[in-house]
Amino acid sequence: MKTTNWNRFFVICVVASVVAAAAGIQLIRIQNIEGAKQILEDSEAYQGINRMIYPERGSIYDSEGRLLAGNEVVYEVGLDLRAIQQPETVAAAASSVLGLDYATVLGYSQMTPGNGNPYFVVLDGFASKDKIDQLEVIKDDYASRSVKRGEVRPNLEGLVWTANNKRSYPEGTLASNILGFYSFRDRTDGIGYFGIEEAYDDLMAGEPKLIYSAIDPNLLTSVEEVPPGVTVQLTFNREIQAMTERKLDEALKWSGADNGTIVVYDPETGEIVAMATAPRLDPNEYWNYSEIFPNPKPYNSAISSTYEPGSVFKVITMAAALDAGVVTADTTFNDTGSITVGGATIYNWNMGGWGEVDMTGCMQHSLNVCLAWLGTELGPDRFYSYLKSFGFDRNTGIDLGGENHWPLKLPGDGLWYEVDLATNSFGQGISVTPIQMVTAIGAVANEGKMMAPHVVKAMVIDGKQYNVDPVVVGTPISAETARTLTQMLVDSLENEASSALVEGYSLAGKTGTGEIATPLGYTNSATNTSFVGWGPAEDPKFLVYIWLEKPEISIWGSEVAAPVFSDLVEDLVVLMNIPPDNVRLSLRYDGRNIAGLE
Repeated sequence: MKTTNWNRFFVICVVASVVAAAAGIQLIRIQNIEGAKQILEDSEAYQGINRMIYPERGSIYDSEGRLLAGNEVVYEVGLDLRAIQQPETVAAAASSVLGLDYATVLGYSQMTPGNGNPYFVVLDGFASKDKIDQLEVIKDDYASRSVKRGEVRPNLEGLVWTANNKRSYPEGTLASNILGFYSFRDRTDGIGYFGIEEAYDDLMAGEPKLIYSAIDPNLLTSVEEVPPGVTVQLTFNREIQAMTERKLDEALKWSGADNGTIVVYDPETGEIVAMATAPRLDPNEYWNYSEIFPNPKPYNSAISSTYEPGSVFKVITMAAALDAGVVTADTTFNDTGSITVGGATIYNWNMGGWGEVDMTGCMQHSLNVCLAWLGTELGPDRFYSYLKSFGFDRNTGIDLGGENHWPLKLPGDGLWYEVDLATNSFGQGISVTPIQMVTAIGAVANEGKMMAPHVVKAMVIDGKQYNVDPVVVGTPISAETARTLTQMLVDSLENEASSALVEGYSLAGKTGTGEIATPLGYTNSATNTSFVGWGPAEDPKFLVYIWLEKPEISIWGSEVAAPVFSDLVEDLVVLMNIPPDNVRLSLRYDGRNIAGLE
């Protein structure tokens, strides 16, 4: 009896082991069948969903903390295919409110999730708050509607919406040439174009994060946060920028110029105080870009347009000649009215000679012959070495998208001729951008130190602020040369009784009138007029560069650009809180100081 029981027990154990082993083998086999895998995945998907969460794009503020570019709330409207109970009702509401095609929405609503079909379908990535309010009204109306026996209460189950952010520019066109714009088709496909939006696109966009969300709220343990993108603070305030844009628009109107650019720059730090160009785009309506800027019109002429600057470039040539010791401020030159270089004869702007003049006189009367002579005295090696030191062979590196420059012709490259040494010395036959001129001449205003131009003052990353420090990118001339030339240009303006002068302030400056090259040669019937000036002369706080293209009222920079400088600086010194010379200097002599002056 006992033996029989043990035999039965043994048989049962063997059978149970075989069954267990078979079941285990079958379970492993089933789990590796593609259909079973899909069932498992579908089961997991019903428990929760992985979604890519995109961080809020970093905002842009002016130097005083006022918003220039931010984000407004919009809504992503989509279909949760697992929750839809009434496809026709959902499709009708979505199509009527969002303006979508009814048949398309109905097709999505009737799909069975899984087996290759999505679980969530986005219908509109940027629905307005008004649209969502309408959907809320419909949803509430359905929920409160009384139905008769046998009727089914309509519902919008499965139609869901989530708040997101859309780029907005509360100041419209203000500083749009600096800001650029953010263009998007949906949340996952946006890009910054031009200006700050392009240069800092990746930083402001932040890092998207894949986050798993349980459908059952009881399974939620915590809500993961996605840090926002980098916030940027700029170097200018909106009042000075708005004033500069207004002055440019007024100048374009009364002068009849085709286009224009004004840059206000701090030569001590490299900060852009204001930058205005025309035309300007409202970045809230970035889709008008191609209409406002037909190819090849640049978005920001200050950093992208090249032109032959004319006599403002004489500041660079004179700086090189003084620094190299070729001349001093007192050196005299007998101007006969012409000079021959490389087989070509160079004349002054009035085709006349001025006799014996010193170097200040050469600048005051803007004598092409004198500056061409300086170019030959320097010689090509030294002259072009200085031009490269001033940065005319490269971009300035300003932190804006879209900067451009024209290659510098140099001896030996096949495009350079001996006469170029003469014409380049007074700003013809050489193409520059306004930002190159601002950066280079800024070294004259800043005792020889050339500062990197920049528009970002600080960045906020993960709640911490990081300031942008000034950067010296070169010292093309000595401090002594810079001070000497600055005084020469102060005397030049005062001796000339220039229309650029502002009562109560010592200013250094130079006009420019550049002829425009055409397929048939240069023409003096249309010109590029310019003016560059800085002040207060003994301790410059600003440098202003003005370029007006093809003005109708006059071809001369002294009659077009110089008055704009004076008009702008009269407002600029008030907005920058810079007292007149007599007030400022008297306080300094008394041993006192004014905030912002030292």
